[in-house]
Amino acid sequence: MSHEKYQEAIQALHECMEACNHCYDSCLQEEDLNPMKECIRLDRECADICSYLEQALVRGTPFASELAQVCATICEKCAEECKKHDHKHCQDCADACYKCADACKKIA
Repeated sequence: MSHEKYQEAIQALHECMEACNHCYDSCLQEEDLNPMKECIRLDRECADICSYLEQALVRGTPFASELAQVCATICEKCAEECKKHDHKHCQDCADACYKCADACKKIA
């Protein structure tokens, strides 16, 4: 399979997508949503690009490098925002995002 060389990135992308979706859902449960708005928005952006890139790598996209660069940027922005919040789900999401950004940079 052509995507075997991307196995580490595919795993990181999947874990990041799951962490972002969990963070998104958990943030929506917070009593005061106002300070969480940017976190929620970036969780969605990040989960979507990670899911897309994971699928694209599996099917052998010719745009791996370009998509990975965009994904790394979004993952870093999401991680930076999540790090600002003390919630465990935000901290876990930030860790997954940084790991994913690093994996994407290896492709980009």
